[in-house]
Amino acid sequence: MSVDIYKINPEFRDIMPQEIIDLEDNATWAGESVEKRGINDLTDKKEILEEHSLCAGCPEAAALRYILAALPLPEETIIVNSTGCTSLMFPHIALHTVHSMFGNQNAVASGIKRTLDWRFPDKTKDVVVLAGDGATIDIGLDYTLQSFFRQEKITTICFDNEVYANTGGQESGSTPKGQVFKMAPKGKVFDKVPMWELAVTSGCQYSVKLTASAPKKVAKVLREAVLIARELGPTYIHLYTPCILEIGLAANEGLWEMKEQDKDRFADFKYVSPEAEAYLKECKKEGLL
Repeated sequence: MSVDIYKINPEFRDIMPQEIIDLEDNATWAGESVEKRGINDLTDKKEILEEHSLCAGCPEAAALRYILAALPLPEETIIVNSTGCTSLMFPHIALHTVHSMFGNQNAVASGIKRTLDWRFPDKTKDVVVLAGDGATIDIGLDYTLQSFFRQEKITTICFDNEVYANTGGQESGSTPKGQVFKMAPKGKVFDKVPMWELAVTSGCQYSVKLTASAPKKVAKVLREAVLIARELGPTYIHLYTPCILEIGLAANEGLWEMKEQDKDRFADFKYVSPEAEAYLKECKKEGLL
Protein backbone atom coordinates (compact mmCIF):
# COMPACT_ATOMS: atom_id res chain seq x y z
CA MET A 1 0.00 0.00 0.00
CA SER A 2 1.66 3.14 -1.22
CA VAL A 3 1.41 5.73 -3.97
CA ASP A 4 3.70 3.49 -6.05
CA ILE A 5 0.73 1.22 -6.73
CA TYR A 6 -0.68 3.88 -9.05
CA LYS A 7 2.27 3.84 -11.44
CA ILE A 8 1.53 2.78 -15.00
CA ASN A 9 4.00 0.32 -16.49
CA PRO A 10 6.34 2.51 -18.59
CA GLU A 11 6.09 0.05 -21.49
CA PHE A 12 2.34 0.73 -21.77
CA ARG A 13 2.26 4.41 -20.99
CA ASP A 14 2.33 5.54 -24.62
CA ILE A 15 -0.82 3.54 -25.45
CA MET A 16 -2.82 4.43 -22.35
CA PRO A 17 -5.84 6.78 -22.67
CA GLN A 18 -5.16 10.20 -21.20
CA GLU A 19 -7.79 9.78 -18.49
CA ILE A 20 -5.96 6.69 -17.20
CA ILE A 21 -2.72 8.66 -17.07
CA ASP A 22 -4.54 11.45 -15.26
CA LEU A 23 -5.50 9.05 -12.47
CA GLU A 24 -1.79 8.70 -11.78
CA ASP A 25 -0.59 12.22 -12.53
CA ASN A 26 -3.54 14.42 -11.66
CA ALA A 27 -5.43 12.96 -8.70
CA THR A 28 -5.61 14.65 -5.33
CA TRP A 29 -3.01 12.23 -3.99
CA ALA A 30 -0.54 12.98 -6.80
CA GLY A 31 2.13 15.65 -6.98
CA GLU A 32 4.44 17.27 -4.47
CA SER A 33 1.87 18.93 -2.19
CA VAL A 34 -0.22 15.93 -1.16
CA GLU A 35 -0.48 17.27 2.38
CA LYS A 36 -2.69 20.05 1.00
CA ARG A 37 -4.98 17.81 -1.03
CA GLY A 38 -8.68 17.99 -0.47
CA ILE A 39 -12.13 18.82 -1.74
CA ASN A 40 -11.03 22.12 -3.29
CA ASP A 41 -8.89 20.19 -5.76
CA LEU A 42 -11.89 18.60 -7.46
CA THR A 43 -12.17 21.34 -10.08
CA ASP A 44 -8.91 20.34 -11.75
CA LYS A 45 -8.12 16.87 -10.38
CA LYS A 46 -9.36 13.42 -11.33
CA GLU A 47 -10.73 10.82 -8.90
CA ILE A 48 -12.76 8.60 -11.22
CA LEU A 49 -12.83 7.97 -14.95
CA GLU A 50 -15.32 10.09 -16.86
CA GLU A 51 -16.72 7.07 -18.68
CA HIS A 52 -17.64 5.18 -15.53
CA SER A 53 -20.56 2.75 -15.65
CA LEU A 54 -23.14 4.66 -13.60
CA CYS A 55 -26.11 6.44 -15.15
CA ALA A 56 -25.69 10.01 -16.38
CA GLY A 57 -26.20 12.41 -13.51
CA CYS A 58 -26.04 9.73 -10.80
CA PRO A 59 -25.32 11.40 -7.44
CA GLU A 60 -23.24 8.40 -6.36
CA ALA A 61 -20.45 9.30 -8.78
CA ALA A 62 -20.20 12.81 -7.35
CA ALA A 63 -20.37 11.49 -3.78
CA LEU A 64 -17.55 9.04 -4.46
CA ARG A 65 -15.34 11.85 -5.77
CA TYR A 66 -15.98 13.88 -2.61
CA ILE A 67 -15.06 10.90 -0.45
CA LEU A 68 -11.90 10.02 -2.37
CA ALA A 69 -10.72 13.64 -2.26
CA ALA A 70 -11.30 13.84 1.49
CA LEU A 71 -9.61 10.63 2.64
CA PRO A 72 -6.86 11.57 5.11
CA LEU A 73 -4.46 8.93 3.74
CA PRO A 74 -5.77 7.55 0.44
CA GLU A 75 -2.55 5.70 -0.29
CA GLU A 76 -2.91 3.85 3.02
CA THR A 77 -6.65 3.20 2.74
CA ILE A 78 -8.51 0.08 1.66
CA ILE A 79 -12.11 0.51 0.58
CA VAL A 80 -14.34 -2.56 0.93
CA ASN A 81 -17.38 -2.49 -1.35
CA SER A 82 -20.30 -4.80 -1.94
CA THR A 83 -22.50 -5.79 -4.85
CA GLY A 84 -24.70 -2.93 -6.02
CA CYS A 85 -24.50 0.33 -7.92
CA THR A 86 -21.57 1.37 -5.74
CA SER A 87 -19.50 -1.59 -6.88
CA LEU A 88 -19.80 -0.48 -10.52
CA MET A 89 -17.55 2.52 -9.79
CA PHE A 90 -14.58 0.83 -8.23
CA PRO A 91 -12.97 -0.56 -11.40
CA HIS A 92 -12.71 3.09 -12.49
CA ILE A 93 -10.68 4.52 -9.63
CA ALA A 94 -7.05 4.13 -8.62
CA LEU A 95 -7.27 3.18 -4.96
CA HIS A 96 -7.03 -0.09 -3.07
CA THR A 97 -10.44 -1.78 -3.11
CA VAL A 98 -11.81 -5.19 -2.15
CA HIS A 99 -15.12 -6.43 -3.49
CA SER A 100 -16.93 -8.54 -0.90
CA MET A 101 -19.89 -10.88 -1.21
CA PHE A 102 -23.27 -9.16 -1.09
CA GLY A 103 -23.78 -8.05 2.50
CA ASN A 104 -20.68 -9.34 4.27
CA GLN A 105 -18.59 -6.22 3.62
CA ASN A 106 -18.24 -5.29 7.29
CA ALA A 107 -17.03 -8.78 8.17
CA VAL A 108 -14.44 -8.62 5.38
CA ALA A 109 -13.39 -5.12 6.46
CA SER A 110 -13.01 -6.26 10.07
CA GLY A 111 -10.62 -9.01 9.04
CA ILE A 112 -8.63 -6.69 6.79
CA LYS A 113 -8.31 -4.04 9.49
CA ARG A 114 -7.17 -6.52 12.13
CA THR A 115 -4.64 -8.02 9.73
CA LEU A 116 -3.23 -4.62 8.80
CA ASP A 117 -2.90 -3.65 12.47
CA TRP A 118 -1.01 -6.89 13.14
CA ARG A 119 1.18 -6.67 10.03
CA PHE A 120 1.93 -2.93 10.26
CA PRO A 121 1.72 -2.00 13.97
CA ASP A 122 3.65 1.23 13.49
CA LYS A 123 1.79 2.53 10.45
CA THR A 124 -1.61 4.11 9.95
CA LYS A 125 -3.89 1.96 7.81
CA ASP A 126 -7.49 3.02 7.29
CA VAL A 127 -10.31 0.70 6.25
CA VAL A 128 -13.53 2.17 4.86
CA VAL A 129 -16.67 0.24 3.93
CA LEU A 130 -18.75 1.75 1.13
CA ALA A 131 -21.95 -0.05 0.19
CA GLY A 132 -25.56 0.62 -0.72
CA ASP A 133 -28.65 0.41 1.44
CA GLY A 134 -29.40 -3.12 0.27
CA ALA A 135 -26.02 -4.42 1.38
CA THR A 136 -25.86 -2.33 4.56
CA ILE A 137 -29.40 -2.44 5.92
CA ASP A 138 -31.08 -5.45 4.29
CA ILE A 139 -28.82 -8.30 3.24
CA GLY A 140 -25.90 -7.33 5.46
CA LEU A 141 -27.57 -5.84 8.54
CA ASP A 142 -26.24 -8.49 10.92
CA TYR A 143 -22.66 -8.12 9.64
CA THR A 144 -22.95 -4.35 9.87
CA LEU A 145 -24.25 -4.30 13.44
CA GLN A 146 -21.88 -7.00 14.65
CA SER A 147 -18.90 -4.91 13.52
CA PHE A 148 -20.32 -2.07 15.62
CA PHE A 149 -20.85 -4.38 18.60
CA ARG A 150 -17.23 -5.56 18.39
CA GLN A 151 -16.01 -1.95 18.18
CA GLU A 152 -14.08 -2.58 14.97
CA LYS A 153 -12.03 0.46 14.01
CA ILE A 154 -13.54 0.96 10.59
CA THR A 155 -15.73 3.59 8.92
CA THR A 156 -18.95 2.40 7.29
CA ILE A 157 -20.56 4.55 4.59
CA CYS A 158 -24.01 3.73 3.27
CA PHE A 159 -24.83 5.18 -0.16
CA ASP A 160 -28.58 5.27 0.33
CA ASN A 161 -30.54 5.43 -2.91
CA GLU A 162 -33.57 3.92 -1.16
CA VAL A 163 -34.06 1.15 -3.74
CA TYR A 164 -32.44 -1.91 -5.32
CA ALA A 165 -31.59 0.19 -8.34
CA ASN A 166 -29.51 -2.14 -10.47
CA THR A 167 -31.85 -5.16 -10.27
CA GLY A 168 -35.05 -3.60 -11.54
CA GLY A 169 -36.37 -1.37 -8.78
CA GLN A 170 -37.35 -3.39 -5.70
CA GLU A 171 -37.96 -1.70 -2.36
CA SER A 172 -35.39 -1.96 0.43
CA GLY A 173 -35.57 -1.44 4.16
CA SER A 174 -34.37 2.07 3.45
CA THR A 175 -37.24 2.90 1.09
CA PRO A 176 -39.58 5.53 2.58
CA LYS A 177 -43.13 4.51 3.42
CA GLY A 178 -45.51 4.74 0.48
CA GLN A 179 -42.83 4.83 -2.22
CA VAL A 180 -43.79 2.98 -5.41
CA PHE A 181 -41.21 1.41 -7.73
CA LYS A 182 -41.45 -0.66 -10.91
CA MET A 183 -41.10 -3.88 -8.94
CA ALA A 184 -42.87 -2.58 -5.83
CA PRO A 185 -46.18 -1.46 -7.34
CA LYS A 186 -48.18 -1.47 -4.10
CA GLY A 187 -45.83 0.89 -2.33
CA LYS A 188 -43.73 0.46 0.82
CA VAL A 189 -45.96 -0.43 3.79
CA PHE A 190 -43.61 0.42 6.66
CA ASP A 191 -41.31 3.26 7.55
CA LYS A 192 -37.70 3.72 6.50
CA VAL A 193 -35.25 1.92 8.79
CA PRO A 194 -33.34 4.63 10.73
CA MET A 195 -29.91 3.09 10.31
CA TRP A 196 -28.15 6.19 11.64
CA GLU A 197 -29.97 5.69 14.96
CA LEU A 198 -29.27 1.96 15.01
CA ALA A 199 -25.59 2.82 14.59
CA VAL A 200 -25.68 4.90 17.78
CA THR A 201 -27.50 2.29 19.86
CA SER A 202 -25.14 -0.38 18.49
CA GLY A 203 -22.00 1.35 19.73
CA CYS A 204 -20.78 3.69 17.01
CA GLN A 205 -18.62 6.53 18.23
CA TYR A 206 -19.89 8.78 15.43
CA SER A 207 -23.01 8.64 13.28
CA VAL A 208 -24.15 11.19 10.69
CA LYS A 209 -27.06 11.36 8.26
CA LEU A 210 -26.76 13.77 5.32
CA THR A 211 -27.10 14.14 1.56
CA ALA A 212 -24.36 14.52 -1.01
CA SER A 213 -25.55 18.02 -1.95
CA ALA A 214 -22.67 19.89 -0.29
CA PRO A 215 -19.14 18.66 -1.15
CA LYS A 216 -17.36 20.40 1.73
CA LYS A 217 -19.84 19.07 4.25
CA VAL A 218 -19.39 15.51 2.98
CA ALA A 219 -15.61 15.94 3.10
CA LYS A 220 -15.67 17.24 6.69
CA VAL A 221 -17.86 14.39 7.88
CA LEU A 222 -15.70 11.80 6.09
CA ARG A 223 -12.45 13.07 7.60
CA GLU A 224 -13.96 13.21 11.09
CA ALA A 225 -15.32 9.68 10.76
CA VAL A 226 -12.04 8.17 9.54
CA LEU A 227 -9.94 9.91 12.20
CA ILE A 228 -12.28 8.80 14.99
CA ALA A 229 -12.34 5.22 13.69
CA ARG A 230 -8.53 5.08 13.77
CA GLU A 231 -8.37 5.71 17.49
CA LEU A 232 -11.69 4.93 19.12
CA GLY A 233 -13.97 2.57 17.24
CA PRO A 234 -16.65 2.25 14.57
CA THR A 235 -18.10 5.26 12.78
CA TYR A 236 -21.07 5.46 10.41
CA ILE A 237 -22.09 7.82 7.60
CA HIS A 238 -25.55 7.58 6.03
CA LEU A 239 -25.35 9.44 2.73
CA TYR A 240 -28.42 10.04 0.55
CA THR A 241 -27.54 9.49 -3.11
CA PRO A 242 -30.92 9.19 -4.84
CA CYS A 243 -31.50 6.97 -7.84
CA ILE A 244 -32.83 9.59 -10.21
CA LEU A 245 -33.75 6.91 -12.76
CA GLU A 246 -36.04 5.05 -10.36
CA ILE A 247 -37.78 8.16 -9.01
CA GLY A 248 -38.32 9.64 -12.44
CA LEU A 249 -35.92 12.58 -12.49
CA ALA A 250 -33.78 13.87 -15.34
CA ALA A 251 -29.99 13.57 -15.32
CA ASN A 252 -29.55 17.16 -14.13
CA GLU A 253 -32.05 16.97 -11.26
CA GLY A 254 -30.15 14.90 -8.71
CA LEU A 255 -28.66 17.91 -6.93
CA TRP A 256 -32.09 19.56 -6.70
CA GLU A 257 -33.56 16.38 -5.18
CA MET A 258 -30.82 16.20 -2.54
CA LYS A 259 -31.18 19.86 -1.62
CA GLU A 260 -34.93 19.36 -1.16
CA GLN A 261 -34.32 16.41 1.15
CA ASP A 262 -31.80 18.45 3.16
CA LYS A 263 -34.87 20.34 4.38
CA ASP A 264 -37.02 17.27 4.96
CA ARG A 265 -36.20 13.60 5.47
CA PHE A 266 -32.44 14.13 5.49
CA ALA A 267 -32.30 17.11 7.79
CA ASP A 268 -29.12 17.04 9.87
CA PHE A 269 -28.57 14.17 12.27
CA LYS A 270 -25.19 13.96 13.96
CA TYR A 271 -24.08 11.97 16.99
CA VAL A 272 -20.58 12.28 18.41
CA SER A 273 -19.65 10.39 21.57
CA PRO A 274 -18.00 12.41 24.37
CA GLU A 275 -14.73 10.57 23.73
CA ALA A 276 -14.93 11.32 20.01
CA GLU A 277 -15.76 14.96 20.69
CA ALA A 278 -12.63 15.32 22.79
CA TYR A 279 -10.53 13.55 20.17
CA LEU A 280 -11.78 15.80 17.37
CA LYS A 281 -10.66 18.83 19.39
CA GLU A 282 -7.18 17.32 19.55
CA CYS A 283 -7.25 16.65 15.81
CA LYS A 284 -8.10 20.30 15.15
CA LYS A 285 -5.20 21.44 17.30
CA GLU A 286 -2.88 19.19 15.30
CA GLY A 287 -4.21 20.51 11.98
CA LEU A 288 -5.80 17.21 10.92
CA LEU A 289 -9.19 18.85 10.36
